[in-house]
Amino acid sequence: MLRTAAYCRVSTDREEQAQSLHSQQQYFAEYIRQQEDWTLIGIYYDEGISGTQTKKRTGFNRMINDAMEGQIDLILTKEVSRFARNTVDALAYTRMLRERSIGVIFILDHIDTRDCDGELRLTLMASLAQEESRKISERVKWGQKRRMEQGIVFGRDLLGYTVREGRLSINKPEAFIVRRIFHKYTEQGKSARQIAAELLEEGFSPKYAARWAPGVIIKILKNEKYVGDLRQKKTITPDYLTHLKKSNHGEEAFITITDHHTPIIERELWNRTQAELARRSRRRPLKARISGTEI
Repeated sequence: MLRTAAYCRVSTDREEQAQSLHSQQQYFAEYIRQQEDWTLIGIYYDEGISGTQTKKRTGFNRMINDAMEGQIDLILTKEVSRFARNTVDALAYTRMLRERSIGVIFILDHIDTRDCDGELRLTLMASLAQEESRKISERVKWGQKRRMEQGIVFGRDLLGYTVREGRLSINKPEAFIVRRIFHKYTEQGKSARQIAAELLEEGFSPKYAARWAPGVIIKILKNEKYVGDLRQKKTITPDYLTHLKKSNHGEEAFITITDHHTPIIERELWNRTQAELARRSRRRPLKARISGTEI
């Protein structure tokens, strides 16, 4: 008897996808039971996980580990795009399994890696799946860029503002803290370190940071949203396979809209603050400038 497992994946955790996952599980369980020389070992699955990488797919990784430990003889999956949209991963895993005499059947693609032409056909289908992932990524990025150009805000709440349905609205209690930071820095001439210490003493809390620190203060002072402007694409995702984000250092054009929303800081104070930041930066020792330390 071939100890047989199945793998299912849906890319989101929405209700309709959850129903799809349940249907796939039922299908594979019945499909395996209908084969006289197969016995069902288990149905592994992931939901809400992209298929372009395997690192975060816990169900997939658990299945591979079980197979390599000798618990599985055959794996079924719906199609190549469910198994992996990365050609390198698809081939690497199927070759690794084949070395242990473990086959993989892609039902809709009619590919069985135990066949003599299985790897050739798998290479072609995996390449097509990977190219489809690239196209989807490009379409998503294109759509996001158009929405950014229309003024839709991407991102989470920040100190002083709430983001809802792509719009920024002022959070009055937090806006008070923002105004105090600008006032202390520009009008009173205090350092970022002094401001951080005073805010801590006054009982105010930062939005996401664990504690007030000079770097948190400087980041607020440089954030153009507080003067009513919007600058997006500060971070980008260069590789659709890894999904890793990185700071945009000019690789892609920023999308900037002036006077986009209600400001917390008047432009005159904002301009003086930016000038003061530049002045103090020039005065800092080179070592402090390189490390980003603010005094």
